[in-house]
Amino acid sequence: MEINLISDTVTKPTPEMLQAMFNAKVGDDVFKQDPTVNEFERIVANLFGMEAALFFPTGTMANQTAIKLNTNPGDQIICDKWSHIHLYEAGGASFNSGVNFNLLDGKRGMITAEQVKAGINDPEFYHAPLSKMVSIENTTNKAGGACYDIEELIKIKQVCVDNNLKFHLDGARLWNAMIAKKQHPKQFGALFDTISVCFSKGMGCPIGSVLLFDAETMPKALRIRKIFGGNLRQSGYLAAAGIYALQNNINRLEDDHNRAKELGNTLQKLSWVSSVQPVETNIVVFSVVDTIEDKQVIEKLKQKGIAISLMAKNTLRMVTHLDYKQVMHEYVLDALEKIEL
Repeated sequence: MEINLISDTVTKPTPEMLQAMFNAKVGDDVFKQDPTVNEFERIVANLFGMEAALFFPTGTMANQTAIKLNTNPGDQIICDKWSHIHLYEAGGASFNSGVNFNLLDGKRGMITAEQVKAGINDPEFYHAPLSKMVSIENTTNKAGGACYDIEELIKIKQVCVDNNLKFHLDGARLWNAMIAKKQHPKQFGALFDTISVCFSKGMGCPIGSVLLFDAETMPKALRIRKIFGGNLRQSGYLAAAGIYALQNNINRLEDDHNRAKELGNTLQKLSWVSSVQPVETNIVVFSVVDTIEDKQVIEKLKQKGIAISLMAKNTLRMVTHLDYKQVMHEYVLDALEKIEL
């Protein structure tokens, strides 16, 4: 049995999703003539109560487009020090948009309104970069899938309004956050200038993210996507997978969360585990004791057909997902308990 818990990006389309893709009506999306892409974008925009949406091949490209839409070269983005746009997008913010970061020391990847307010540079002090955008990540990847409370996001929004800052949501796993917190997409649509949502993680699609914004922004967003090389032709085949996911794969995320929590509970009982981050969604981050090397754990699990990932020295990650079935879950729980290190 081969079990891949490296990420929730490893899933493959189900037969039903493949059938939906096979049946898609397509056109040339570069000319905005693909009916399935147009429908997908309309559905996602309506879901969040926002005016417009644009389909992207990747979440990184969607985030990078949002940065370019919301900033000018020399500006500064305020975000948590563990943010994906800072750590895992290959320096794209500086390369593509010529901006830098004010990295805040949040709690489990989440920042507060007070921190944001304190991190804003005086716009009259021209020696410092101009604070222009606040970006939050929900759920937080590096911090083990933690979720923001909507009340704190409302407070951050007010700070942004008061200081003329753009507010961006990197919602790569926003679907997980909404299920865990029992929130609605329109709650987020009412707060953010731009939102990126991913369909190739918990939603089980082979590719794709969507960036949301207001209708006035669409021409500029289309131009930036073109510059970044993100235009696709008959991408309705991919959009059809996204539509299927919206109709079938949101509520089932709770299964992933429950299995992740059970993994966390089991890990906490093991002598070779020093700590487990609180598990809210589908990501389990844990550390091993100093007397054991992380590669020992990875190798022991690999021998049992289980793949996990390394987050940092002696810190490991497991991510539950659509293709991680109950029979696999029971096997992994048993394997963890029997590992000798």
